[in-house]
Amino acid sequence: MSERASKPRQGAGAGPPRNREAIPRGRGARPAAEEAIETNDRPDGRAAAADEARMALVRAAEPLLDQMATAATDAIWRELPAYRDNLDVNLRLQVVDHCRAMFETFVTIVREDRLPIREEFPLTRSQALYRVGQGVSLADFLRAFRIGQLTFWDGLREAIGTDPAVKEAALAAVSRLMQVIEVGSSIAADAYLQAQQYRVADSERHNRDLIEDLLLGHPAATEPRLGILRAAGLFPEKGTLVISTRLIKSSVPDPAMHEIAAAIRRTVGRDAGGLLALRHDEVVGLFPVAARGARVIRALERAHAELRAAGVEIAIGASTVHAHLTDVPKAYDEARVARDGLAGCGGVLALSSLSTFNYLVLSKEETARRLIAPKIRQFVEEDLAAGGSYLDTINAYVASDLNAKVAAELLHLHVNTAYYRLERIAERTGLDLRKLPEVIDLLVAVRLLSPPTSPPTTSANQI
Repeated sequence: MSERASKPRQGAGAGPPRNREAIPRGRGARPAAEEAIETNDRPDGRAAAADEARMALVRAAEPLLDQMATAATDAIWRELPAYRDNLDVNLRLQVVDHCRAMFETFVTIVREDRLPIREEFPLTRSQALYRVGQGVSLADFLRAFRIGQLTFWDGLREAIGTDPAVKEAALAAVSRLMQVIEVGSSIAADAYLQAQQYRVADSERHNRDLIEDLLLGHPAATEPRLGILRAAGLFPEKGTLVISTRLIKSSVPDPAMHEIAAAIRRTVGRDAGGLLALRHDEVVGLFPVAARGARVIRALERAHAELRAAGVEIAIGASTVHAHLTDVPKAYDEARVARDGLAGCGGVLALSSLSTFNYLVLSKEETARRLIAPKIRQFVEEDLAAGGSYLDTINAYVASDLNAKVAAELLHLHVNTAYYRLERIAERTGLDLRKLPEVIDLLVAVRLLSPPTSPPTTSANQI
């Protein structure tokens, strides 16, 4: 038999391979490192090696947590002016503590090889409340959160040295770091918004309480109320305008009064200062103004126009300008008179735009109504029912300084028609329209008995 035939074939006909463990240790044996590699190829070996590398990563990170928290805070201060320029002396210490707590959470989940849970971020919630009070925006708060985590990762890479297994464990831990950033950022955003809502609600409560006291004639004498007034630009000796706003009608189902207040604040502008508060079924506002408050009145007119375009009709009454905060109760009464004078049609009515006469008849005091002579009352009520052409004529006649020709021009009538109407008015009322006191009696009756349909016109305001 040839040598080729006597050699056993490898394959199905060959015997089983020699047992590796039967290879004697000594001359010709394989290196231990090669055997260790083969051992790690087995699932249980790979898991054990990964666990050991992971724990080595934890041991490398733990002694450096304080150092890396300080480094992360330094990075936040370098990159974010909202932190660097903040006047709160406690901010830096708070950020260091927050960073360390976050890094410790990361180390814990790497050690336990699991996902982060929301309950591991309690400090983030309290820090969000602090940042709202410190004037740090949500965007800067989240940026600081990410800067801290990335700075920690840079420090961790330097700490792990050159061990390939630990480096591999660090790369595997990147996903854990991203999970910490994702969960932590979500909690940070939610907590910040909740803290912001709480602060706004708390601020609104303080504003409402302060306004209530001012309306009752109780001056602010202590902090934080004096601070609220200063921040709003409302100083004891500075002019103050008071407004009262009510909803008249709406095509929008159940419009919220706070949305009306927001529209007023938006158009007036935060730079104008002042305070707004919801009070029962109205929005009450106090604004610091100069002279007659023309800027604020124009802004209120814009707010009314915006809301009307959105299907919400409101009536805004504005007081005259008062020199002292102790006059707020009087100013509020004026604002309510102006607001009620718009009932039924909405709009903006500032008492400073009215004549003394128009203000006196605006309140429509019931005793004054009872003093109207029956003959005059009958004339006014009948003409109102017929369309009011005679009342338009008497209003134009008064606005024209009792000049019939000018009144005819205002009404676009022939002068003879104007004279005819004035004669008929005199006949039906028994008044002499050439005598001012009798004309005033008729005019008062017209104003008191006429339903409010629009704010007084410019010509009427001249009376």
